[in-house]
This record gives sequence, structure tokens and C-alpha cells, in this order.
Amino acid sequence: MSMFSDKIITLASDVLNLCRQKNLHIATAESCTGGLIIGALTEIAGSSDVVDRGFITYTNRAKMEMLNVEANTLKIDGAVSPEVAIAMVTGAIKNSSSNIAVSVTGIAGPGGGSPHKPVGLVHMAAIKRDGKAIHQKHNFGDIGRDKVREATIVAALNLLKQVI
Repeated sequence: MSMFSDKIITLASDVLNLCRQKNLHIATAESCTGGLIIGALTEIAGSSDVVDRGFITYTNRAKMEMLNVEANTLKIDGAVSPEVAIAMVTGAIKNSSSNIAVSVTGIAGPGGGSPHKPVGLVHMAAIKRDGKAIHQKHNFGDIGRDKVREATIVAALNLLKQVI
């Protein structure tokens, strides 16, 4: 019995199979999901031929140390921003041997939101090595921490499929 929904397992399988067809390796850079995206991918037996590594960068310091996110970017734009999502995914590619990466940063709740950046706001980005990052903004709403994180996993896996 998987801890992930059938929908997530199906999407993760699709991503792995697409990567196998194109001989791609994946890295993730996760903040609000705390490793759940890489967890969904590695839930599937045999995923080690595709999954390279996951960066779980919950704090700003971790984002700077592991993904080379600039302190200034964090200060000016905030951790939950398109700029940081793009910097995270760029750092994940640079600091891995992966060909493709996805990043997520958001506010899962229940607290931590503001009128400008409400609970349920998630920025994500995906990139292929030597390509341009694609950014997506999602406003899932204040639907509960688990639901925000689940919706983020689904959206990130769909974004990976799109970029592959």
C-alpha cells in the first residue's frame, strides 16, 4: 500500500517512463513539499535508473548553501517567488548530473500566509539542462496543508512531463 494516491503514482510512473525513453535523469529541489516529490518518484521500484537526487531546502540558508540561491534574491523577492523557484531549479541542475529538474517553493499552511502571498500559493519551475526554466504559479487556496502539498506534487509531476 503506497502512501501516495493512485493519481500521483500514475503521474510519477509516466515521468519515469518518459525519462527512460529519452535517457534523462531527474533532480528535485523542494521546499514546501519536504521531499515528497522525490518520494513519489522513488516509491516506484526501479526508479533508480532515472532519479538522481533531491535537494530538500526548507530554509533560506539551505537554498543558498545547496542551490546557490542569492541572498539578495531571497531578501528582495522572498522565498515564495518566481525568482526563487527559478534560482532553485537552476541550482539543482548545476549541482547535479541530472538532465532535468523541478523546484517547488510555497506556503502550505495553516499559517505563514499574507494578503500578498496567501496560504496555498506555490511557485514551481522545471528546466532541462542547457534549456530555459519554465515557471508556473499555482494558487491552490487555503485547502489544508496536506491538500496543498498533494496538489503541489501533482502539479510538479505534470510540469516535469511537459518539460520532458
